[in-house]
Amino acid sequence: MEIDKVPQDEGITEGITREVQYAVDENGKYVKIFSKGWEPKNIVNELAWDDIHDNMNDANEKILAGKASPIMYFMAKNQMNVALLAEYVELPKWRVKRHLKPRGFKKLKQDQLSSYAKVLGISVEELLNYKPTN
Repeated sequence: MEIDKVPQDEGITEGITREVQYAVDENGKYVKIFSKGWEPKNIVNELAWDDIHDNMNDANEKILAGKASPIMYFMAKNQMNVALLAEYVELPKWRVKRHLKPRGFKKLKQDQLSSYAKVLGISVEELLNYKPTN
């Protein structure tokens, strides 16, 4: 690709990030060129973020219905599944699944709450006091 053909299509990361692309200069040598984005990649990123937001909304609905704990929302927000979260908090998957339910969540001890909060990038207070909005 020639330098003047490096895509500069801004997307969801507008003004936040740039990517390095390699292009051929007028001397036929490869050089690094910054790109603001590329439309096909921007479309894929937007679709991925739509899925993440859908997962967060689903978690909120389950929390409001009393079928899930706040851990489910923050797990979705951090793009985690049960297996990954279990690995990070160093618990078996079956225990994490139990903590995703309100009854199991209420039984969590302070050290377990702290572990979840740390992994999810929030405070224990945020985890305990999370109120979903829909």
